[in-house]
Amino acid sequence: MLTRIRREDAVGLKTSIGAELVMAVGLALGLLLAPPAWAGSEAETAQLLIRLMQAGRSVVSEHQEVLNDPTRGDKGFSPEYFGDRMTEKFRETTGVELGRLPTGQQSTLLLTLLEAGKEVVAEAQPVINKQGVAFKGFIPALWGRRAAEKFTKRTGIRLKLTATEYRFAGNKPDEFEASVLRLFSDSRYPKGQEYSKSATVDGRPVLRVMAPEYAGAKCLKCHGEPKGERDITGMRKEGYKEGDLAGAISVVMPVR
Repeated sequence: MLTRIRREDAVGLKTSIGAELVMAVGLALGLLLAPPAWAGSEAETAQLLIRLMQAGRSVVSEHQEVLNDPTRGDKGFSPEYFGDRMTEKFRETTGVELGRLPTGQQSTLLLTLLEAGKEVVAEAQPVINKQGVAFKGFIPALWGRRAAEKFTKRTGIRLKLTATEYRFAGNKPDEFEASVLRLFSDSRYPKGQEYSKSATVDGRPVLRVMAPEYAGAKCLKCHGEPKGERDITGMRKEGYKEGDLAGAISVVMPVR
């Protein structure tokens, strides 16, 4: 089942971090909040897109040992195999069957992201299946960035991985994303809860949704301690501990 996300209307509110922290304190103190007001189907669609992106990243993460096995040529990690696993994991976390969704915008967008993710895997086949090479560089972050770029180009819906300590320039948070990342990092904010806000971008009404991402045990090999040490990719480790906020998935969804 989908979890509820925190949503605040932009009308009359300033997007300052001070205001966000006041709201977080209210949550921590157990103040009653009204149920989230879904902006039509946009909020639900954005949330499902985030879940599907997380499913794809999880599949790539779970197959790192196979992908980096230098003794094997064909890894069996084909676009079809990946798509099936991504779909299955999405169903496990949401209860939604991609193939059984009614025809409409939501179904079209989810299937577009699925196809974008499969294309990224297809394009990486020569690298994935290269025998004699261990680390291939095909990691969850790379898959997620490329899939998000393809999806955004085809739909106009901005889907992005972002973090305060970003490694790729395209993942740099904008002002709104930076403020929400600070909110997510505050100990008073409910861990794991997504954040949603009506806003205006380029003169158009949109719904902005962000979902926090936390460092798992498998992430620490590249992002853990000691901070500053070079990881297998050649980048410097952030020094995260398991459960630390590592970033977020950000969606900018036009509102009809």
